[in-house]
Amino acid sequence: MKDVHEVRSLARHIRIETLKMLTGLGFGHYGGSMSVVETLAVLYGDVMRIDPKKPDWQERDYFVLSKGHAGPALYATLALKGYFPVSELKTLNENGTKLPSHPDRLRTTGVDATTGSLGQGVSIAAGMALSHKLAGRTNRVFCILGDGELNEGQCWEAFQFIAHHNLHNLTLFIDYNKQQLDGTLDEVIRPFDLAGKFSAFGFDVQTIKGDDVVAISNAVTPVRQGEQRPLVVILDSIKGQGVTYLEQLPNSHHLRLTPDVKLEIENAIAELEATHV
Repeated sequence: MKDVHEVRSLARHIRIETLKMLTGLGFGHYGGSMSVVETLAVLYGDVMRIDPKKPDWQERDYFVLSKGHAGPALYATLALKGYFPVSELKTLNENGTKLPSHPDRLRTTGVDATTGSLGQGVSIAAGMALSHKLAGRTNRVFCILGDGELNEGQCWEAFQFIAHHNLHNLTLFIDYNKQQLDGTLDEVIRPFDLAGKFSAFGFDVQTIKGDDVVAISNAVTPVRQGEQRPLVVILDSIKGQGVTYLEQLPNSHHLRLTPDVKLEIENAIAELEATHV
């Protein structure tokens, strides 16, 4: 990792701006936005080849947020990296905004794929990776999926396609935060042995704590070559990660703020800002 302190600082800043954005709106997908913050900080702050001044640069690495409901965290990341002004974050989900609730590549500078319908983003990422491979390009593709999203059969069709074509220029992250819209994973559809399933589908698998920026970077920085299998990183994360109040809620997938909840989150923002230098 180039600068661990810089990446951790970026993660704190992403978390703060995401919380401010959602709290200003008064509702949104808090929990699943928080649980991918560190991964976004590592990708955009340490690993990916990008140029915010040239968002359509042909040699850039691509990112697909297949769990599109975490769009606010991606928007905060893009703004902090200079794709558009941070002040635009205040327009989240407003009429005429360039920042809809879920990412739209035709609206938002820096967004590589329109996502939100769960299961579809990873298929888009697979197509990107195959295109780069066939053209002999060195671009890499990174994709974050939700653990509840894995209930969609389209994901497993894409995984088989990725392994069959040995698309090791595509790295997958599974945000294993153990909650989804309607409850815990074990209550809705048990995931069983995720690592074992991905290994059986033809992937190399690493399980990493979702807030361990050094381990995440070490896992995905090396460029995979030759006959190496595609890599999936299972992020052992927490819904609401990095915000104690959200972590302790029974379910923080989507919140509509009451005055009491808003106060708790505003206090969390103040605490994060006090430690952000």
